[in-house]
Formats: sequence, structure tokens, C-alpha cells
Amino acid sequence: MTPSASEQQLYRFLEDRFTCAQACTECARACAVRASLVDPDGTERQERVRRLGIMCAEVCDATCRVLCEENSQDEEGIRVRLEWCRSVCLECARTFDAYPGAEPAAAACRACADACSNFLDSLR
Repeated sequence: MTPSASEQQLYRFLEDRFTCAQACTECARACAVRASLVDPDGTERQERVRRLGIMCAEVCDATCRVLCEENSQDEEGIRVRLEWCRSVCLECARTFDAYPGAEPAAAACRACADACSNFLDSLR
């Protein structure tokens, strides 16, 4: 027996949601590690990178928690959270691009932004 169209949509929704939550977790981890490598007593630019990495980690962590909740949630609230997460991840990736050695964190940020975009598309 094959799943109905509505069951297939539900599976796709849950897969996209899980993929996004997983990408958020990876991004949070990468940003936290990257932020810990930046000298907190460094230049103003270094401090901005450290703060942005910490903020990105917190936003991704919060987004992951929202996506992992099993209770029914307001779709508009999820959209706002995903848009916010995507925006912060892209800003963080662009900032990390300017630092040698930060490529893995920038890639994790972009992967998370892509996962947020894909999940947003599944909500439309």
C-alpha cells in the first residue's frame, strides 16, 4: 500500500523540518566553536565576529528547539523564526568568509540558511 498524497506531504514536511533542525544544530555547534577561537580582547572587528558567532549559535539553537516541539504551533510563528534564522546565518557566513580558517563555520551557516529556505518552501 502506498501512502496517500496527504501522507506524502506530511512525510516531506517532517523530513524538511528534521533536516532544518539538524542543520541548525550543526550551525550552532560550528558558530560556538568559531566564536571560542576569536580573542575576546582582540580588535573591534574580532569582537563583532565573536558576538555574531554567539548570536548565530543562540538563534539556531532556539530555532531547533521550536522545530523539535511536538505540540501544534502557529505556522506564521514558525515562518518568522525560520526567516530570522536564515537571515542571521547568512550574515554570519558572510562575516566568517573574511577569516582564514572559518570556512567550515561559514559552510555550516549556509547549509542552515538553505535548510531554512527549503523548509519555508514546504510551508507554502
